[in-house]
Amino acid sequence: MKKTYQLSDQALGAVMMALQRSLMEQSDIVPVLKSFVIEDTEQGLIIKNPPIIKLDDEEEEEDNKAKEWVSELLADADRNSGA
Repeated sequence: MKKTYQLSDQALGAVMMALQRSLMEQSDIVPVLKSFVIEDTEQGLIIKNPPIIKLDDEEEEEDNKAKEWVSELLADADRNSGA
């Protein structure tokens, strides 16, 4: 029997951060995704080394909007999964 895996909310956030970073830096996302160290937990797969995005102070407002957007997406996912 094949084992199936699901991404945790943390892993989804890490993938979204990787995408955001690649868009901001106009760089290839593949090396970031290939570098992920993944662990299977009761909550689903987690990324042990998620990407970090450092922003200038001028971009703080946009960062806050992005964090709110990610929080809303994760909350919607929780509601839709019945969690």
